[in-house]
Amino acid sequence: MSVSASEQFASDNYSGVCPQAWNAMAEANRMDEPAYGEDRWTQRAADGLRALFDTDCDVYFVFNGTAANSLALAAIGQSFHSVICHELAHIETDECGGPEYASNGAKLLLGQGPNGKLTPESIEHLVTKRTDIHYPKPKAVSLTQATEVGTLYTPEELKAIRDVADRHRLSIHMDGARFANAVAALDVHPAEITWKAGVDVLCFSGTKNGLAMGEAVVFFNHDLAEDFEWRCKQAGQLASKMRFISAPWCGLLEQDVWLENARHANACAARLEAGLRDLPNVTIRYPRQANGVFVDLPETVQSALRDRGWRFYNFIGGCARLMCSWSTTEAQVDRFLADVRALLLE
Repeated sequence: MSVSASEQFASDNYSGVCPQAWNAMAEANRMDEPAYGEDRWTQRAADGLRALFDTDCDVYFVFNGTAANSLALAAIGQSFHSVICHELAHIETDECGGPEYASNGAKLLLGQGPNGKLTPESIEHLVTKRTDIHYPKPKAVSLTQATEVGTLYTPEELKAIRDVADRHRLSIHMDGARFANAVAALDVHPAEITWKAGVDVLCFSGTKNGLAMGEAVVFFNHDLAEDFEWRCKQAGQLASKMRFISAPWCGLLEQDVWLENARHANACAARLEAGLRDLPNVTIRYPRQANGVFVDLPETVQSALRDRGWRFYNFIGGCARLMCSWSTTEAQVDRFLADVRALLLE
């Protein structure tokens, strides 16, 4: 059976470019502009992010999330340092050693916590486990918001982690691959779960929120941003025609398109969860808090769904990960639920 491009809950990376971002890029294409980020679009996008977070911050644009996370963490520490992250964190499981490579060898120390979230106790344990010179010195905590299993850190949880970080002189990096979905779900101002909660640097994803590519590395701690543009250049992340990365951000930021995209994706995931929750032989693995539903389905049902053209990934422990995006439709959700029901009742 041929697979329709729309019949997927595999990833919000599958989605296309939202109209507002596409139109902004088309507008940026109307005339020549200075290269390497000296264009008006890059300035406008950076200023837009400063306004969004209601603070003066240093903003850089890179091609993808792996580069954003890796270079941001490399800016925090050196090769003999370590970064504390959850054992399920994307920087640990899915970035091919990128953070270690960019930092010339800084080690990731893996912490634990329920529902994909680090706890202050887990961080404290890793920091104090060893303090001798033979062990890589902890320098940073990396938090994923929303987490790899779709859960959220509340402002209170972030502040509690900041307290631990302050005691041990640690910087806080936030992997915001789905930061927009977290803001929408928590219904807070973006500042409340970033700099006001003690986050030093945020990697804010546009790719999963309606862009073709482009992540914003936002430094709330100006000291950490020193020489970051050279780091980007050396890593091959300085786009010569930067406006084609930054202009779409302008389309997202104007009239809070980024937030509406995230709210829509979250609402589709909520609809999907509600339809799955009371079905027989179906178990929701993690709390559905953003735009992903993690669900245990019988293997026969998963196989049959794929035979019908549905695409989705299997995640931790074999559960199905169902991701919604700005372009997911209610009709698509309902078609999937109808197929699941029909297969369970066969």
